[in-house]
Amino acid sequence: MHFELKGVHYHVSENTTDYIEKKMLRLESVKENLETLHITITKEKNLFKVEVNFHFSWGAPSHIRVDGHELWPAIDVLFDKLIVKIKKEKEKINSHH
Repeated sequence: MHFELKGVHYHVSENTTDYIEKKMLRLESVKENLETLHITITKEKNLFKVEVNFHFSWGAPSHIRVDGHELWPAIDVLFDKLIVKIKKEKEKINSHH
């Protein structure tokens, strides 16, 4: 899996990077299905926009965005949504086989 993390109008600190890497441990069981995972953190005034673009091994691209006034809770919600989306996609593929 190719992983990329970037900030827009925001410097991604080492603490934030470590936090996201810990969250990525939740993806261990499905990482063979992910080809790319790109996370972008954008800061606009007092709002954080945390977005993830990802591609499944079968070519389906997906996008999730979470807005929040605090960064880490927004990251938590993003990963919760990401896990749900991956499980749904995996179920769709498994039901076709």
